[in-house]
Amino acid sequence: MEDLDLLEQSELSLLETLDHVLTRGLVIAGEITISVADVDLIFVGLNVVLTSVETAREIIGARGRKEEGE
Repeated sequence: MEDLDLLEQSELSLLETLDHVLTRGLVIAGEITISVADVDLIFVGLNVVLTSVETAREIIGARGRKEEGE
């Protein structure tokens, strides 16, 4: 329900956006390959996780409880 409220607002401040990202978490993954004549010269892989420490601990704790139940 809270997500819908955020979408309905016409303007979000930078602080509100950052707070939402840190509360929910954000994952960015990407790869870039630079090649010449079908020869790969440079490969860059990017994996970024942006979240608050509190949210990360909650996720890790939930994952640990799930693995213990198996």
